[in-house]
Amino acid sequence: MTSWTDRRTPLPSLLARSRDRWPGLWVSLLSGAVAAVLGLGVFALLAIALWVGAPYPDDGPDGALRVAAASWLLAHGVVLFRTETLSGVPAPVGITPLLSAVVPVWLLYRAARDVTDGEAVEGTKAVGGPEGAEGPEGPEGVAAGPAWCGVAAGYVGVGLVATLYASAGALRPSWAWTLVCLPLVTVVSAGVGVWTTRRWPYGALRVLSREEHKLFRSAGRAGLAGTAVLVGGGGLLVGLSLVWHGEAVRESFLQVTQGWAGRGAVLLLAVALVPNAAVWAASYALGPGFLLGAGHGMGAWSPTTAPSPLPPFPLLAALPGSGGGPLGWAVQAVPAAAGVVVGWCLARGACAERERGWDAVWSVTRTVTGVVGAAVVCGLLLGGLAEVSGGPLGVAALARFGPVGWHVGAAAAGWVAGVGVPVGVVVRWRSLRGMRKRWVEDRGAEERRVGGRRAEERWGEVPVASAVTSVPAPVASEPVEGRADGAWDDPDLIPYEVLAAEVDPFLPDGPEPTPSPPEGS
Repeated sequence: MTSWTDRRTPLPSLLARSRDRWPGLWVSLLSGAVAAVLGLGVFALLAIALWVGAPYPDDGPDGALRVAAASWLLAHGVVLFRTETLSGVPAPVGITPLLSAVVPVWLLYRAARDVTDGEAVEGTKAVGGPEGAEGPEGPEGVAAGPAWCGVAAGYVGVGLVATLYASAGALRPSWAWTLVCLPLVTVVSAGVGVWTTRRWPYGALRVLSREEHKLFRSAGRAGLAGTAVLVGGGGLLVGLSLVWHGEAVRESFLQVTQGWAGRGAVLLLAVALVPNAAVWAASYALGPGFLLGAGHGMGAWSPTTAPSPLPPFPLLAALPGSGGGPLGWAVQAVPAAAGVVVGWCLARGACAERERGWDAVWSVTRTVTGVVGAAVVCGLLLGGLAEVSGGPLGVAALARFGPVGWHVGAAAAGWVAGVGVPVGVVVRWRSLRGMRKRWVEDRGAEERRVGGRRAEERWGEVPVASAVTSVPAPVASEPVEGRADGAWDDPDLIPYEVLAAEVDPFLPDGPEPTPSPPEGS
């Protein structure tokens, strides 16, 4: 009698069956795990370098590696808890340095893109890994579904192991935030990598017409441009504020810690938080501003000032004073510039396909619709950046730092739409006006060329200059073909040379005398 254990499918058969059903899955899993290990390695390298440079480190290398793992999780938006506090109550740390978040996001994007393109498949085969499909020009990429799922699963698996390792350190990650933020960042970043290779949205948007599709893409690009202008303008405001408060920034940098290792760590943290400060400055210019603890909001038109005393930190020392006055009016240039850029981009897109005919030019309604759509995209992007750029730094009064996402998003959409709509309409009108003028000039020139070509076909390809100098002007006493009693039967048959000789006084009356040949020739 055969037992149940004898009827079970052996593990190698299950692995082979899954490999046949999901070709390239193992390559994707390996690529996701490698991307996670590379990101952890970058943070571990920085942590070990700071630990080696510290004169009196509190922990050994194991503690430095646990801090590196916790910092890697913080770059994904995971909230950490400091256990070593004066009150003994764990304090949350939830402000994600946006510059450090670029490392895991870029590694995930590249892993998913390489797997889908086939580069990771070729590299895996080179080291003796699982084989993938190979086309006539080399290894083919993994399908979108297995690539996306495999990279995400491999990355999240390594992230869970890192969470277990960091849970015994001084900065302990929250499991609730880990189970939400880590898979979310992984799935979105890997999905974008697969998207850029397979062009999924263009298949999903087949229900739209060609003009609607073009409007959709133009609005998205203009929204990205407007967001870049807002964040870049915020970074410019941060730089100007650091220069203006240079003495206070230098004193806070020297006061926060002692020794070169500590100051190097503070400098790295400040550099990693510069994108956060740019988003905060953009929120300040838009109007909603940002929070510095409970009940302390700062904005371009807010009369409140920063709470005192603030922790000694270079970026906090560069905070502006109360809003209003010349400062409040000056910072309005940042959202106004974003609206101008969005309106200009959509207006140029409205006239981009003039060569297809005047029917291809967008109407005013379509242009305004594009500007409004770009404003919505800009509001969503900047609102999301504002939400992830802040977070808690403790409890009670330190429970909230940074801008409120939906406030900033609504203000950005309002500013871009309010400025971009009139700018788009005016730029479209001026562009069409210039195009019509050039079109009229080109059409006139084309008609003149066509008229000259028809004259050549009728009278022969004879240059005008030679015709004028070689054909004598007819006189009434001489018989001329097509002329009776000095009058032409059809004015259209009058040769151009005759008309030119009659209306242009600078043309000769007749042919130049031909010199006689020398005697004896």
